Amino acid sequence: MDFVSCGIIGILFLLLLFFLRVPVSYAMAIVGVLGYGILTTPSAALTLLARDLYGVFSSYGLALVPLFIFMGFIAYYAGVSKRLYDMAYKLTSGIRGGLAMGTVVACTAFGAVCGSTTATAATIGSIAIPEMKRYGYGNKLSAGSVAAGSGLGILMPPSVVFIIYGILTQVSIGKLFLAGILPAILITILFCIAIYFFVMLFPKQAPVSGDKFSFKQRIKSIKEVWETFLIFSLVMGGMFFGFFTPTRAGAVGSFLLLVVVVVQRKLSWNNFIKAVYDTLNVSCMVIMLVAGATIFGHFLALSRISMEMANFVCSLNWPGWAVISMICLIYLVAGCFIDALALVTLTIPIFYPIVINLGYDPVWFGVIIVVITQMGIITPPVGVNAYIVKGLSPHIRLEEVFAGIVPFLIALIIGTGLIIAFPKISLLLPNMVR
Repeated sequence: MDFVSCGIIGILFLLLLFFLRVPVSYAMAIVGVLGYGILTTPSAALTLLARDLYGVFSSYGLALVPLFIFMGFIAYYAGVSKRLYDMAYKLTSGIRGGLAMGTVVACTAFGAVCGSTTATAATIGSIAIPEMKRYGYGNKLSAGSVAAGSGLGILMPPSVVFIIYGILTQVSIGKLFLAGILPAILITILFCIAIYFFVMLFPKQAPVSGDKFSFKQRIKSIKEVWETFLIFSLVMGGMFFGFFTPTRAGAVGSFLLLVVVVVQRKLSWNNFIKAVYDTLNVSCMVIMLVAGATIFGHFLALSRISMEMANFVCSLNWPGWAVISMICLIYLVAGCFIDALALVTLTIPIFYPIVINLGYDPVWFGVIIVVITQMGIITPPVGVNAYIVKGLSPHIRLEEVFAGIVPFLIALIIGTGLIIAFPKISLLLPNMVR
């Protein structure tokens, strides 16, 4: 059996393991070890397994994973999300659909200290959905704004998906974080525009808010979340000006946020323990994914399937935009069935060489991948954020959640097109760092 055929069979076997509900990290490790053993020797495969596991678990670069995740869970258990939502609501009050717009803005702001879409959906959703129901908002708009808005957590730094992409491709994680800021703001604006047109077409979905807030009250609501802006500015500013690395930025951010919430007495001992437990749980899952992807990536490299695919694509003489569009379509379809983090770890070893051979910027491609996977977390049948929203709101039917997501999905497609057409949107800030 030639190496390429073995690689193809390995990918098919991996998909079979996914279908059998084998955890993604274990499935990739199993296929990687078996495939490597077939192409070389069993002893070489076992050596690869030991070396890759040790290399991943002893990696200094992966230390930033638990640090940023810990910062997100501190914010979650300290109630930062409630104050962010209050700020967003007051800033958008008086506008038809303002409460839904405020929800999207709050999701973006919470993503700046969290980086987890599921945590953002759970925290903001538990506050926003009851409030929108109280003010007479329709189920579709309230559910859609939370499900789609919380997806901004994987684009707004710190993002776990950016971290994994950077580790797998050896691209600067600091530059990836900076590259996500402007696209996150762009998509937030597009979401608000989508809400505006949606409520114009379906005015019963969003009555005009009866609450009016003065300019002074709105400024005061911004001051109430000063710790969020402070931590985000220190973390991003420190990396932008070269004061510290992304790993140290995670340590600084989590430590400062912990000190602030403890001094303010907003984090109880029980909630601190929960934050530590959840951090360990999620961090172990992420690091195991990286370990499995590393082993699987070495098998793919040995099988030469990535190189052959890159050569095949180049031989087609397609324009670069057509290749990128094809890759985006594959991610969009696959994202409907595979978790975002698993999809990135699985496909980057295959598609990254193709994109690099075409001469595209790896930072720009990372942003594109994250935006596309953001669509996957809100589309059926996986659509994890949609199921979280449904779990928070028994009175909302699942079909209403997915129907409410449609205008935001259109906005995401438009946003992706703009980022592809105008790379400066994602590369402006990273290119300022030398």
